[in-house]
Amino acid sequence: MHLDHAETFPHRHTYSAPATHRPDGTRRALRIGLGGPVGSGKTATVAALCRALRDELSIAVVTNDIYTREDAEFLLRNAVLPPERIAAVETGACPHTAIRDDISANLEAVEDLEEAVGPLDLVLVESGGDNLTATFSKGLVDAQLFVIDVAGGDDIPRKGGPGVTTADLLVVNKTDLAPYVGADLDRMARDAEAQRGPLPVAFTSLTSEEGVKPVADWVRERLAAWGAGPGAAAPPSGNRTTSADQAAAGPS
Repeated sequence: MHLDHAETFPHRHTYSAPATHRPDGTRRALRIGLGGPVGSGKTATVAALCRALRDELSIAVVTNDIYTREDAEFLLRNAVLPPERIAAVETGACPHTAIRDDISANLEAVEDLEEAVGPLDLVLVESGGDNLTATFSKGLVDAQLFVIDVAGGDDIPRKGGPGVTTADLLVVNKTDLAPYVGADLDRMARDAEAQRGPLPVAFTSLTSEEGVKPVADWVRERLAAWGAGPGAAAPPSGNRTTSADQAAAGPS
């Protein structure tokens, strides 16, 4: 039986979109959410983004785990940011509940970071590992990226789901593993384009020196539009990185 997911599972936003400006009139930090299945490389992507951008931007991170602080502790062990710039939320339930349904704990963590170490340019909110339906409330983040990996199966883009089809950026991670798991990167690129239309896709291998570059460049584009003020159009999507040949060779 086919279900109309748009009617059966409507998106629920606990809050309206947060104000774009602080009380002093300056723009608040851009908030970007990172979602994706367990093991896809979300925390590694956050760590790589922090390393790539921390010298040019003021960054903070909020991590989500169900019963632990494991992702935050990973970031702390790797010293990607000073400890006071990393906050952990223990959701106590399925991760999507804290990023979409009741965002109060995450929103409080973001606001506390901005107050404690701000002004900030960028706050990364990492979801706990979830399924292909995970999306962020628009009241929590301004843009979201969704991380999948080739080891999870090259049919994931074809299967779709809101995470794959609606995220502002789809990240196909661990392209270096494609030859070992029999993943067809060309097929993943075609399927992603069929599901997402003009929305961008980045193929990444974080084991390479500049593996996070296409994601970091996308973040810079979003920040440029954000800093331009109200009414500025979001960047169309940057360069679509859907070529499996490029992915196999690593980001340029």
